[in-house]
Amino acid sequence: MESHVSSPASGQLHKPKHKGSARLFENPLLERMTHTHIAAPLSIFFGVAAVSLYYGLSQGLLTGLSAFGLFLAGWFGFTLVEYLMHRFLYHMKADSPRKAKFQYTMHGVHHEFPKDKTRLAMPPILTVFVTSLLFFIFRFVFGNAGFGVLAGFVFGYALYLFVHYAIHVYAPPKNFLKFWWHHHAMHHYRQDEVAFGVSTTIWDHIVGTMPDRKPATK
Repeated sequence: MESHVSSPASGQLHKPKHKGSARLFENPLLERMTHTHIAAPLSIFFGVAAVSLYYGLSQGLLTGLSAFGLFLAGWFGFTLVEYLMHRFLYHMKADSPRKAKFQYTMHGVHHEFPKDKTRLAMPPILTVFVTSLLFFIFRFVFGNAGFGVLAGFVFGYALYLFVHYAIHVYAPPKNFLKFWWHHHAMHHYRQDEVAFGVSTTIWDHIVGTMPDRKPATK
């Protein structure tokens, strides 16, 4: 099956385009804020992960062993959030004009222009907002342990962004990593109702949304 996305303006289906970029907002400032260089969010997320771990350890809020375990728990938790958001939020059923607009702005535009590398990550202002929100949530829920969980979670987020960017920008490598390229290509070009994992396929295996073993064509 070949993947298509629906434009909120026309309601028509479009094949993926490998050149160009869609305009999402008439306001030039809002439109500019939808584009970013991948280095910006990666620096923020990796930086927050490092600072969170350092602060927790240096202030005696975490021990080395607990920090390691909490970091892994946060990272693993992110992989589940990544899967659930991709499957149920980014690919929500667009059964109303408002939902169609939201879905297209959040993710549909990426399916229509998968090679637009300036829209492969959220802009810095949203990255800062998300990390701040996550800090308060994890601190409230987990207390001091939240520093370790936050570090693992945002590290997982950064890793997801890096893998996703590499898959869309660079040619598949001639080694075992090629599997990630093929897995995501299946989602974009053949079976967009499966293969929701990007940084890992573990939840596709567990839930049963692995794609058929057919080569994806570009």
